Amino acid sequence: MTSEILKMSLSEVSKQIKNRSVSPVDVVKAAIDEVKNRDVEINSFITLTEDKAIEEAQVAESSIQKGIYKGPLHGIPIGLKDLINVKGVPTTVGSEIYKDYIPNEDAEIVNKLRNSGAINLGKLNMHQFAYGTTGDRSFFGPVKNPHDPTRVTGGSSAGSGAAVAANFIYGSIGSDTGGSIRIPASCCGIVGMKPTFGIVSKRGAFPLCWTLDHLGPMTRTVKDNALMLNAIVGHDSQDPYSIKTKDEDYTKDIGKSLKGLTIGIPKNFYFDIIQDEVYLSFKQTVQDIENCGVTVEYIEIPHMEELLTAQQVILTAEAFSVLEKDFRQQPERIEEELRSRIALGMGVSASDYLQALKIKNLAISTFTKLFNDVDIFMTPTLPALPDLIDNREIDVQGNKEHPKLYNRLTGPMNTTGFPALSVPGLPVGKIPVGIQFFGAPFSEKLLYRMGSAVESLYIQKQKQSINHFL
Repeated sequence: MTSEILKMSLSEVSKQIKNRSVSPVDVVKAAIDEVKNRDVEINSFITLTEDKAIEEAQVAESSIQKGIYKGPLHGIPIGLKDLINVKGVPTTVGSEIYKDYIPNEDAEIVNKLRNSGAINLGKLNMHQFAYGTTGDRSFFGPVKNPHDPTRVTGGSSAGSGAAVAANFIYGSIGSDTGGSIRIPASCCGIVGMKPTFGIVSKRGAFPLCWTLDHLGPMTRTVKDNALMLNAIVGHDSQDPYSIKTKDEDYTKDIGKSLKGLTIGIPKNFYFDIIQDEVYLSFKQTVQDIENCGVTVEYIEIPHMEELLTAQQVILTAEAFSVLEKDFRQQPERIEEELRSRIALGMGVSASDYLQALKIKNLAISTFTKLFNDVDIFMTPTLPALPDLIDNREIDVQGNKEHPKLYNRLTGPMNTTGFPALSVPGLPVGKIPVGIQFFGAPFSEKLLYRMGSAVESLYIQKQKQSINHFL
């Protein structure tokens, strides 16, 4: 019974909690037991807040029994990437330097999740400083892919992806600077949303790159993802990047027909460097989605290489600004690969940075015009399958590529700030493959609508892939 409860979707177990056929205390205790028994293999958690989680579950159960029900996250165990502050709990950022840092207040996203009744089970492992695409460079050891523990989970929200895929928790919060939600979502066979820049407060989250960072939900189903986004969206006057937006129910259009919609598929850039297995999986999904009544248009997108370069320049410059003090004062406590990456920031000039901002603005204008012709774009999430842990040479058509390849297809939407969603497509054997949708600002409902269509097409394959190792 315990295992079956944890395999349920968030929305499924939520209904049982609401009608009191399942106790939040039992669900939380079951999740804690699973982490203790099985996370030795996955290494998704850094800190398990067991006592606090059980205490909160008891409060949730008592409230629900009294008829006080806060909504679909009430009593649901989730997890937080370990760059999000929780009062009294270490925020390590996956690093030795911050392993003993304990914040004295909660991040705004923690406040929102707590107000929704969600129960934080703990802090999740991550690529050190959120500065990597593989998830195998953490002071606390590499996170291992639940589908194949020899392979990477993707980064940097590695534990956030693995813990959800392994059925330890029903949802998690990750951060995304160049793909760090969508990359592990693709690698782990789950759903990951990078919302429109500014609609989710980042106050209380360790920054890597102020102008590219996003926080967003990671779940096993599209509906679960939308439910979590409902809970965390909102203007925060204390976050300078926060923006006001109208109230939305992001689940509203899930399951609606796709007839009449136009999907754009890029003719350039997105398929220039790609493994055959990923391309064939994507091509099949395009054919299947066409059968749902959509129109597919193949679109040339200008300036894509410049846009990717701009994202890398902005990230490199801002990350150096954030990490410079630690880099200069205690470099020996920073993992070697990360040291090299941080050092690149010293070579970025003010002119380079300003030119990158110009390209960013050009890209926003370009994509805004493109959305006059198509409703949404569809691409692979990653150009390659998750490779072996510690491997730094990914084979693509006989060429050796660095793992930074993993954010080639995701990074552009960080630069524009437009929303992007990764959902599981057709797996290659037991290895997940992600499908990415991205749209105009505030088009999250449309992204979920498209994602749910792919989910419906492949739901049985997804379940087999997700649960094959259990």
